[in-house]
Amino acid sequence: MNPVGGRISGARLAALLGTWRRSRQGAADLAAAVELQVLDGHLAVGTQLPAERELADALGASRTLIGSALDRLRESGLVQSRRGSGSWITSPAARGFNPTPSTGADVIDFVCASPSAAVGMHRAFDAARLLLADELGSPGYGDRGLPILRERIAARYTERGLPTSPAQIMITNGAHHAFVLALRMLAGPGDRVLVEQPTYANALEAIRAAHALPVPVALGRDGWDLDGIEAALRQAGPRLAYLIVDFHNPTGLRLDDEGRERLAALLTKSRTPAVIDETLVELDIDGGPAPRPFSAGDWSILVGTSSKAYWGGLRIGWIRASEELLARLSSARFGLDLGSPVFEQLVLAELLADPEPLARRREEVRVQRDVLAEAVREHCPEWTFRLPSGGFWLWCSLPERMSTRLAVAAAAHGVQVAPGSRFGAQGGLERWIRLPFSQPPDRLQEAMRRLALAESAVRGQPLGEIPVR
Repeated sequence: MNPVGGRISGARLAALLGTWRRSRQGAADLAAAVELQVLDGHLAVGTQLPAERELADALGASRTLIGSALDRLRESGLVQSRRGSGSWITSPAARGFNPTPSTGADVIDFVCASPSAAVGMHRAFDAARLLLADELGSPGYGDRGLPILRERIAARYTERGLPTSPAQIMITNGAHHAFVLALRMLAGPGDRVLVEQPTYANALEAIRAAHALPVPVALGRDGWDLDGIEAALRQAGPRLAYLIVDFHNPTGLRLDDEGRERLAALLTKSRTPAVIDETLVELDIDGGPAPRPFSAGDWSILVGTSSKAYWGGLRIGWIRASEELLARLSSARFGLDLGSPVFEQLVLAELLADPEPLARRREEVRVQRDVLAEAVREHCPEWTFRLPSGGFWLWCSLPERMSTRLAVAAAAHGVQVAPGSRFGAQGGLERWIRLPFSQPPDRLQEAMRRLALAESAVRGQPLGEIPVR
């Protein structure tokens, strides 16, 4: 079989494998890192690989190590080579690899941390269908969103302790769309964007896609390094900050009132606009006293979504900001889209008027969290984590630096899981892995049983020799 895909340069492949290079591992780990890129779809079947010398130069590694890694990939059938034609990626199916375990059970997705639709979704759709008749006489476009939905979202903020008017709300196509809109308006190529380390992987992708530069500030086991944020604001001069202060993704941490006040003061003093991602704020599953909504006055842009609390299929989110900022965002939005779907907005408006779906969701998630926590303790007792009071995931500390290799091995046992490096601005985080509890309890237990098998396989493998530069 000859290669049919495009060619990837040594520099581009080195960028994809940046986590491996910084951790200075051996041939087995380099091969595992390449395999993960294939399984994740970053290296398509038929992609022509760079020559050994080019890749060695790009990675700063010896040709002996590169050759050994390619030998491992050829032995597994993931790479094929032909004299005069080079090496290329082959299909996992063609090499007899099946990510589904031999038991025939289906694959458990531990990458997507999103649940199925909340109870009450059918009732909301039926009610919205009746209300739709009143909207059919309008053009259907609206950069700010339907008044009824904006009113109900504004009321939610006011109930939480942040007085808000409908004029301060814009409806978007999810929280990520809201962030991209703010990013497009406030930052450009070469600009710095302050982020937590770790942080939401798709936010990092959006920053890179805008040709901006993420400036990470480490998040410790106990929470936010506000001194580090102050130093980064002073030294790096970021044009924008992206922060998750409620049930942080992926750590599950929550910033207290005192921390919010200091963070708001730092952002205000440095005149740095901040997007505060409130995707998980409604999933306070332990029901304790909630901190006040974050506010740095005109410098804060709060974004929220229906995806976690109700259903990702709605694709409806929102922005809460000053009227001046919303006016600027409205102008910037026309380059992206012309508004959000009317019917889905009516559905969310109905859901917000009924407390039962959210209450049921919180109880469901609390049970799933406890089931997953117990399954981790049973099947992987060396893994440690802090039990979050809300959100959708456990951020587990592993007994050794193996997150990427574990993700590769897990695929062979029928579990798709994101390694810790996905959540780092510059990779790393090989001692960490995110486990979402958005699956039914029986699936969570089975996933941990399989992950325990994957861990056993990984820890039985030698790390390989560390190359000398």
